[in-house]
Amino acid sequence: MKLKFSFPDYPIDVMVCMLWSIILLPIALLDVEGSIRIILGLPFILSIPGYILVFALFPEKKTDQGIDIIERIALSLGLSLAVVPLIGLGLNYTSWGIRLEPILFSLFIFIIGLGSVGIYRWFQTKEENRFIIKLNITIAEEENKLDKALTIILVASIIIAVSMLIYVIVTPKTGEKFTEFYILGPNGIADDYPNELLVGENASISIGIVNHEYKTMNYTIEIWLINQSLITNTSTNESETIIHHMWYMDTISTLLDHIPIDIESNWTAQWEQNYSFTIHRSGNHKLAFLLFNETSQQSYTKRADYVELADQKINNAYRSLHLWLNVKTWQD
Repeated sequence: MKLKFSFPDYPIDVMVCMLWSIILLPIALLDVEGSIRIILGLPFILSIPGYILVFALFPEKKTDQGIDIIERIALSLGLSLAVVPLIGLGLNYTSWGIRLEPILFSLFIFIIGLGSVGIYRWFQTKEENRFIIKLNITIAEEENKLDKALTIILVASIIIAVSMLIYVIVTPKTGEKFTEFYILGPNGIADDYPNELLVGENASISIGIVNHEYKTMNYTIEIWLINQSLITNTSTNESETIIHHMWYMDTISTLLDHIPIDIESNWTAQWEQNYSFTIHRSGNHKLAFLLFNETSQQSYTKRADYVELADQKINNAYRSLHLWLNVKTWQD
């Protein structure tokens, strides 16, 4: 039994690919949401660029110079996965960069341009040698069993590969989880930090946090004044930090929702707070800001010495920042 269906007069497959791209262009540029964008977008990325390229190279049907439909589909998927990243890599070295609009227009020009070349070559090919889309279902006992098995394996491999690609694309992806933790000088920039102070002099900075952890976070910032020194271990000949005192200064807590990373827009602060402090001990100190990604249940006495907790606190902090302070008396 045989069932045949073909389009002998025109390269209908290439025309459909070009029309598909023309329809997708305004939908993507107008940021139309919904399944229609996914349905049109996946073939535009995963198969159409490669299929157009294969057709432009091989407009003939299965001969010594042509390939059949199964080979075309397999090559289309592989070449699409090669062409699209290469176009993106090329855009990375231009002023447009890797953004939606440049990638969309580049792929559109690639498909329309090569599609036109493919159609021209198709019409230049002898009519009896032109590749045409046809449905040919044949049930024949005499067909070679090995060819039949290889065809089934190839088709199954294509289906599995396409299914996995679609799953990877449509499944929500979680990027790198991290927290931005920073301190700024009194002018709101990463400069002019207060480093030289008098005992009892008031100073201020800004503390900021941005949550990119993909969940709501309870942050606690503990502020400690640390007196330490750096010595050289004579046995190992390596430098070691010795903490002599660690005085509790303050605790700040805040609850922040996750915000997505947006590399195209200008950076904006999520949470910032002005923090003023006064140091009542002269000497060289480190003002440490220890960030914990949970609400602290501990309470401390202000300016009490907790040197025995120093290693535990510093090692358990999720993020840490510090300022070096040289605090002098009036007499100095």
